[in-house]
Formats: sequence, C-alpha cells, structure tokens
Amino acid sequence: MQTQKKVVHLTTVHHPYDPRIYHKECQSLQRAGFDVTLIAQEGSADDQEKLVNHIPVKKYKSRMKRMFFGAMDAYKKAKRIKADVYHFHDPELLPVGWLLKKKNNIVIYDIHEDYVTSILQKNYMNPFLRKLIAKIYKVMEKLFLNKMELCLAEKYYKDIYPTGKCILNYPMVNKRFMEHKREKAPLEPKLLYTGNVTYDRGALIHARIPLIDNRYSVHFVGKCAGTIAEEMYESAGKEKSNITIEGIDRFVEKEDIEKQYLSRNWLAGVALFPPTEHYMKKELTKFFEYMNAGLPVICSNFPVWERFMEKYQCGIAVDPYNDKEIHQAIEYLKENPEITKQMGENGKNAVKNELNWRSEEKKLIAWYNQLLGQS
Repeated sequence: MQTQKKVVHLTTVHHPYDPRIYHKECQSLQRAGFDVTLIAQEGSADDQEKLVNHIPVKKYKSRMKRMFFGAMDAYKKAKRIKADVYHFHDPELLPVGWLLKKKNNIVIYDIHEDYVTSILQKNYMNPFLRKLIAKIYKVMEKLFLNKMELCLAEKYYKDIYPTGKCILNYPMVNKRFMEHKREKAPLEPKLLYTGNVTYDRGALIHARIPLIDNRYSVHFVGKCAGTIAEEMYESAGKEKSNITIEGIDRFVEKEDIEKQYLSRNWLAGVALFPPTEHYMKKELTKFFEYMNAGLPVICSNFPVWERFMEKYQCGIAVDPYNDKEIHQAIEYLKENPEITKQMGENGKNAVKNELNWRSEEKKLIAWYNQLLGQS
C-alpha cells in the first residue's frame, strides 16, 4: 500500500478561499487521495466548513512586512510538514520555494499572471521604478527557478516559460447554472461585472455605462478599493445611483458571487478593459464564468478576445472607448432576447463540453503522479 503523499500549497497574497488555489487545485488533489495542507492568510470567523487543512499565517497591512515576515512565517510552517510537494502561488515566495527545495521533494511555482508585463503597466508607479522592479523580478526568477516545476494558468505563458505545464484556470461546471433556464423570465436592463474591480480591469469604463444610456445599470461584485469606488461614482456623475458596488474594501467569497449570477435575469456580463499588453493576450477567466452562468459577454475588441467571441458565438466585442459601439451592443442584446439567450446557451455548452475544470483537474493529478513517480 502506497503512503499518502503530502502536498502543501502556499500563498501569503491570496485569500484562503481563492477559487483557483482552494476550490480547484487543493480540493481536486485532496479528492485524488493526496494529504493536502494550505498555508494562507487567516480567514474570517464565519468561514465555511474546511475541506482542506488550513494553517493560517498572519495578515499584514504593510506589503513590505507581508513580503518579509509573512514569507518567513509561511516558510517555517511549511518546512515542519516535510511535504513531498510544495506548490506556491506568489512571486514574493520565490526565495521560500528555493529554500524548501530538497533532493527528495518537488517544488512547483504556480504562475497566475505575466508578472513582468503586469509590473510594467502599473501606471500609478514611477516609470523608472516600474522598470527597476521588473528587472529585479527577472533576476529573482533566474536565480530561484532552477530545479522548480512551473504551473501555468494561461496558454500564452508558454511563450515566456516553454518548460511550464499548462493547468488552465477554467471554471468548475456549476450544476445550478446548467439547470437554470433564462427563458423563463424577461431580460432585465442590468449588466453584471464579477471579480476584482481595478483600473486595468475597466472600473472607470464600466462605471460610465449609465451615462451612455441611463436605462441600464451595472452591478459590480468583487473586491474594490474604496478610493477606486469613489472615482467610479464620480465617473458615473448624475447616474451614480445606477451603479452598485458589492465588495468595497473586502474579499467577496466565490459562493456569494455565484448567488448573484442567479439573483436576476442579467442582460450580459461585461469585460470592457482598457488595452494593456497583459490582458490583450489572455482568455479571461471571467469569460468562462459568465458563460457558465449562461450570460452573453460584452468585451473589448482585442484580437484574442474577438476571436474567442466569434469561435464560441457567446458575445460581442467592441471598442472600449467608443460609447456608440458599447451602446449598440447593449441595445442589440436588449432588443433581440432570443439571440441573447442563444448566446448564453452557446457559452454554457462550451463550458459544459470543453472549457471546464474537469479536464484541467485530470491534467493536474496526472502531472503530480508523474512528478512523484507514481502510476
């Protein structure tokens, strides 16, 4: 009888119930027979029933304190477990992964973002400082990634890390979403945005939609900094009552987001992002989640995104800075409910048959078994 292999996932940045880390990877590995522990920030007092062992690390308000003291805390707790696999999720944990690597274990760096591009597009930072931090990060990668395995959340990361293994961030098929029939009720003039609300994810573009046509409102469900929320209300001007932000200065649990999808008959899910090198190359996780819920997508007309919408016939791509195009897309969906619902069904079927976590779960488990020399 084989000894149960110990696996530790580490993050000092992400919420302990981050969908990719906790709900997908950790739970999939636990169900496959691995002994899984998650080392992550402390959760709230009313946390859900824990399906995976969670060892908390202290949460720091200061980024510098988190990067030093949080990383050291995570390292000490991880080292005590003597795991067969250490799987970490934050670039600031690169030194920790390097310290944990021994001859008899596996260390995996899970790359959630194209971090160099992401750093270079942070407009709130001094340009010189951005370039300096990006250069330091590249040096850190070169120094620490030796002998580590790379797990890639996005297809195009293969261009940067050719030896990495793609475990894509597709959604788990939600049975309630699949059974939910949108044709039973009329479409409402309401648009939904889910996930973190930031400038580079179109916060100020989405907030202006009620100014384009005040018959439509936008509901945001996801963590949003209070300062950004204030700017969004200012951007909406006299129509600010037509935007709702649920998640100001707080993390919104996956279960709460899912409830919102089913709470009303949304017209569409929106992803009108400004053009940035990072997002223009990605297939957004947000697309898959909207599609899973049967919502058509209104998104920016980046070539990768436009091809995706055309391939799956699940939405409309428009110029995010062209109010007329945005308005035409919204009006088209409102005036053609049968087409709108068909787009939603097309997306739902694509997730059910192809773009779902089941296929990635199999790849993840097979990869772990291969790395550990198990059949």
